[in-house]
Amino acid sequence: MEKELVVQSSATEVQIALLENGRLVELHAQQATEQFAVGDVLLGHVKKLMPSLKGAFVNIGHKKDAFLHYSDLGPAFKSMARYTHASVHNQAQPADLAGFKLEPEIDKNGNVDQVLQKRMPLMVQILKEPISSKGHRLTCEVTIPGRYLVLTPFSNIVAVSKKIDSADERKRLLTLVESIRPKNFGMIIRTAAEGRKVAELHEDLLSLTEKWRGIHAQLAGATMPCKLLSELDKTSSLLRDLLSDSFSRISTDDKEMYDSMRSYLESFAPERVKIVTLLKQGRTAFDQTGVTRQIKQTFGKTANLASGAYLVIEHTEALHVIDVNSGHKVSSGAHEEAALNVNLEAAQEIGRQLRLRDLGGIIIVDFIDMKSAEHKKLLYNTMVAAMEKDRAQHTVLPLSKFGLMQITRQRTRPEVTINTAEVCPTCNGTGTIAASILLDDDIIKDYELLLS
Repeated sequence: MEKELVVQSSATEVQIALLENGRLVELHAQQATEQFAVGDVLLGHVKKLMPSLKGAFVNIGHKKDAFLHYSDLGPAFKSMARYTHASVHNQAQPADLAGFKLEPEIDKNGNVDQVLQKRMPLMVQILKEPISSKGHRLTCEVTIPGRYLVLTPFSNIVAVSKKIDSADERKRLLTLVESIRPKNFGMIIRTAAEGRKVAELHEDLLSLTEKWRGIHAQLAGATMPCKLLSELDKTSSLLRDLLSDSFSRISTDDKEMYDSMRSYLESFAPERVKIVTLLKQGRTAFDQTGVTRQIKQTFGKTANLASGAYLVIEHTEALHVIDVNSGHKVSSGAHEEAALNVNLEAAQEIGRQLRLRDLGGIIIVDFIDMKSAEHKKLLYNTMVAAMEKDRAQHTVLPLSKFGLMQITRQRTRPEVTINTAEVCPTCNGTGTIAASILLDDDIIKDYELLLS
């Protein structure tokens, strides 16, 4: 599968499109004025305890207080809290954590008022962007991601990505990482580490520990709230998380962005620098690569399928509903086979739509009714396979007895909504037109104007 990244830049916004085999599958936007991003590490303080919600509101310097749930404190919360408190109050703490004594883990069934206090300083990381009327969602389990490894302070656990299937490779990576891991720093070995040598992993680790030292340096005597570590910009973070041998091209219409991406690639994948392309000026990157046309075709209430069938996507306060309609494709003579074919095609498109629109929460899909248990199982397996490329955590349930499929998908940012409608040239968007009884008068006036 060939992947292509298209980056369109303007003075106020950077838009990024991910294409797989020429089809648009993800769309991201980053405002130039954004203050916080998912992955940023901040120093905040507890503003209000909410035992009834098993959480607390934390001031991180945003107009809306962020929410921290007890389950997001993490087992090593006491260690993190003691380290943060001592650092903020100018009590010297070791940056490498080797000489830091870890505290016992917190009770996973406890409550916030047992471990948190008002005005208590907290080192937190943004888990989710503000959605609707809610503020940011936070976690105290700080992770610092790199190309091959993820650093987890105050832990000694090493984990391997589940996407690395080979038992021998998993064992090899565990052995290598254990040999280079600093004390009291846990590690998550990413999928991209598969097949990599110890020198490459060690170089990535040095980069991550240097970021941690930067956090440590800013903590000393810090004034709350403040930012300790910024996540990479959206483009660089996508390159870090997605770049693989299947990427054939990265295109942009901005010279500064072009130089930035080449510089970033040179730091960890110099052999891939040649795939970055600077597009001609005059037309936007999305126009030149056909992304604009795909956006117009894909977004809106209805999504059309190649066979003539279509999806109707509705949104409610609590969930998203997707209705599969056959159009003219299902005849009374061969209903079961035709319904199966439409449903299988729809499953592929639904997997794409969920990624593209970034739909999160509960999604209910009303497929065309089928009687065969074998066909229902095939549809479920197809839906699971269509969601495999989705980086968001998700769960797909088999069809219910009512023919409905339930999907839950992690929500980390507001869904992507694009209005594809254009202003009517006749009414100019008012929804009204001139009185039809006056049409002949207008024609006569226009005709007389031509003759004069």
